[in-house]
Amino acid sequence: MSAFFTSRWIEPLAQIDELAGGLPAGFRAAGVAAGIKESGAPDVGLMVCDAPEATSAARFTVSGTAAPPVQLCRQRCRLDAIRAVVVNAGNANAATGRMGLENAARMQGAGALVARVPEDRVAVASTGIIGVPLPMSRVNQGIARAAHELSSGGDGAFAQAIRTTDAIDKHATLEVRLASGTVRVCAQAKGAGMISPRLATMLCFVQTDARMSAATCDLLLSVCLKRSFERISVDGQLSTNDTVVLQASGASGVAVEPETEEELRLGEAIDALLRQLALRVVADGEGARRTGRVVVSGGDEELTQRVARAVADSPLVKTALYGGDPNWGRIVQAAGAAVPGSAPLELDVAIEGVPVCARGAHVPHDAAALAQAVSGPEVDYAIALPGDGAESEIYFSDLGHEYVSLNADYTT
Repeated sequence: MSAFFTSRWIEPLAQIDELAGGLPAGFRAAGVAAGIKESGAPDVGLMVCDAPEATSAARFTVSGTAAPPVQLCRQRCRLDAIRAVVVNAGNANAATGRMGLENAARMQGAGALVARVPEDRVAVASTGIIGVPLPMSRVNQGIARAAHELSSGGDGAFAQAIRTTDAIDKHATLEVRLASGTVRVCAQAKGAGMISPRLATMLCFVQTDARMSAATCDLLLSVCLKRSFERISVDGQLSTNDTVVLQASGASGVAVEPETEEELRLGEAIDALLRQLALRVVADGEGARRTGRVVVSGGDEELTQRVARAVADSPLVKTALYGGDPNWGRIVQAAGAAVPGSAPLELDVAIEGVPVCARGAHVPHDAAALAQAVSGPEVDYAIALPGDGAESEIYFSDLGHEYVSLNADYTT
């Protein structure tokens, strides 16, 4: 059984092998404890690409209150040629005004100094509590210590250092067999709460030693995000700090050209990697028991997305999922709320492949068998709307007691 690809919703790929860890050629990383977190856990991560001709792509939150690190990256980074990434956890450096921008710039400068690259080739990211000034002396000390601990096997320490409320590890290394050679792909992510389908509330950093243009990096990242982190929800809350960066060192010497079989195969590997990481974010869900998947078909794309998000973000649906209750009436209610109108919505609903509603009316079924089917860690919901041609998919967590307890006491 796969150690990383644990979801039945991720198709196995013949061209990939899972590795125990280790970064692709041309990368070094580290993670250290700098005292930003009161727990004393690691909280500063540093990722450096030693290849001068590295290419990259990045995406950020769409929030209107984007944090200073996001603002700085957009304004001051060569997003197509990022060489280093500096991350801190425990403090989001969000809603911190001019001081926040100045501190993000100081992080960038410190990262540039230790990585020995221009400042505009250093991306910065922060995650944690909002509205509290960043303790820069601790951050700078952490960056300096991380620089001394950089290694090709530092991906695990880096992944640990970017976590906040995460209870599930979210990093993996894959070897990908292409026609012209073998490359590695590695990724580290964090996220458990404040997760919305619009990118998601998370950080994710992806590295590969394939050689490809910045345009190819951008294309692969865009396509893969649409099928992974843009399709998940824990609580429907959009973050101020979402950041995803893909870097390609080219150190393997294996070229991935546009519109080739290599591009397709590498894209499939990155897609599978990010989809499983996204599912781990959902499964983490701050006390979550189960992960749901809702697939809505029919109508147009805007309609199916609206219905899928309404179901995924419904507290009633999510609490039923938590309790292992196949209460399909909550699915119908959420879908109807997303499609208001005077005429009845003739929709079909199936749970774990069992039809429970057809054309808006109850379908007789074995309720006991269905209750057993939804007691596992993953539950599948399918909704068919009138019409055809469009389909939207969202993965979501349940909602239970632990989520409320954790977020009620988050700052204390």
